[in-house]
Amino acid sequence: MSYNRVAAVTGANKGIGLAIVRNLALQYPKSPYHDGPFLIYLTARDQNRGEQALQSLHSDSELKRAKVLAQDGGDATIRYHQLDISDTGSITAFADYLKKEHPEGIDFVINNAGIAMQGFDNNVVKETLHCNYYGTLTATQAFLPLLKSNGRLVNVSSMSGKLNKYTPALRDRFLSAAATSPAAVTSLMEAFETAVAAGNEKEHGWPSAAYAVSKAGVTAMTKAVALEEKKRGRGVLVNACCPGYVKTDMTRGGGSKTVDEGARTPVMLALEDVGGVTGQFWQNEKVIEW
Repeated sequence: MSYNRVAAVTGANKGIGLAIVRNLALQYPKSPYHDGPFLIYLTARDQNRGEQALQSLHSDSELKRAKVLAQDGGDATIRYHQLDISDTGSITAFADYLKKEHPEGIDFVINNAGIAMQGFDNNVVKETLHCNYYGTLTATQAFLPLLKSNGRLVNVSSMSGKLNKYTPALRDRFLSAAATSPAAVTSLMEAFETAVAAGNEKEHGWPSAAYAVSKAGVTAMTKAVALEEKKRGRGVLVNACCPGYVKTDMTRGGGSKTVDEGARTPVMLALEDVGGVTGQFWQNEKVIEW
């Protein structure tokens, strides 16, 4: 069967990622992109967990009531596909698969996968950046060329990556890197790693917080990628967003928003008319200051 619209969501077996898949299916019928059969790839590292997540959606009472899934006569089909964004080989394999299956291109990519580790040391910084920053960057660069004209790419970042916790000098370096290239942002992440290894990140104006810095990197990189993409003139919109403080495993049960509320902005940036805005940082369905 051929699909008129195709989406891929990373880190989608639980929490916000799973809610994003669910809400893509629910919101699609009302979207300006609504145009016949819609295939959503629910991706996750672990096959078992990914397939369990898929089963949960197939029996989801709200999806059943709304009759949005193909099995109930709707337009949306959800499929599991393995993807580990901290493994470049896994990203390449999925990109190759998408290219082969959908030679005409795909419509939406939501990069949601990420980790939040406890504590702060050299190892935590390395692992966090490896997944959250480098993994998201590699996924972005692998999937962006597969997007059709007027497609959308959304990177899930965080308020913890806002620039108000940095010295003015570092803040300027972030803004300058975001306006230059993804490579300029990567060299900032390398500078952070070097400072942590030397034990002097505080003197260099960095917070001792791996997750926060990785997400500042994601927002900066998204802005830089959006600038490059704009020059190609394909109408592809590239944005970063914060889902808000959501009650998930990642916040260890903290959080004031439900996962569906957390999914609202990423899903809006994929499916709704956002007035051609690209390269911005969003929260609560609006552009906010980074």
